[in-house]
Amino acid sequence: MKCSALIILMLNSFCAFSEIPHEIIYFVGCFVNGTAEVQFEFDGEEILYVDFPKEEIIYTVPRFINPDPSQILVGLSILRDALENKDFCSFFTVIGAEIAKIPPEEKNPPESILYPAEEAQLGVENSLTCFVNHFYPPDIKVSWTKNGRPVSEGVSLSRYHPNDDQTFHQFSTLAFTPREGDIYSCTVEHSALEWPKTRIWELDLNQPSLGPDIFCGVGLTLGLMGIAVGVFLIAKGHHGQ
Repeated sequence: MKCSALIILMLNSFCAFSEIPHEIIYFVGCFVNGTAEVQFEFDGEEILYVDFPKEEIIYTVPRFINPDPSQILVGLSILRDALENKDFCSFFTVIGAEIAKIPPEEKNPPESILYPAEEAQLGVENSLTCFVNHFYPPDIKVSWTKNGRPVSEGVSLSRYHPNDDQTFHQFSTLAFTPREGDIYSCTVEHSALEWPKTRIWELDLNQPSLGPDIFCGVGLTLGLMGIAVGVFLIAKGHHGQ
């Protein structure tokens, strides 16, 4: 069983710039392992969340929309309150787990794949995606290397996204320009793994693109279907005489 605590604070307010009432929902969610989530929803749509490792507010909708999400919550100390509520939520989650004598949470080790966003070509800018999936709890570390050396420039990491089976997935990308002989790796660390899991990618100039094969396969299939339909109509015409 995956155990967590969730505190929801719902605020109904009338915005000064609109005569229409809007509903603002403030979520604070935390897990037994100390991981926490804080986000705001405006009329059912997420508008921001708090990145705790960076201690930043991340807007998930464009700030030029009307109403501007940064103006909706003007005057509120969002980051400070989020940090305080994170500690508050984690404290009561631990107490609740001890009272209920909750057994250690089940852990799921992550799966990972590494692939380029576009067909890789020498000297052409591209990006590598490290897709990490089916892990629980939602707490992983993703690191990159180029030719055995750590890389941090050009690296981005998405939020955790939930799966239907109560596990999570996450993307990490690395902007790069393929050069002959370069070797890249993506390493994932998680509490359910006995040791880090590493995926390696290097440019293979001898590997043909799958595109022509796919198109040929589709063309051949359509051709065979055409022949089959033609034979069926000819046979039907003979039987009809």
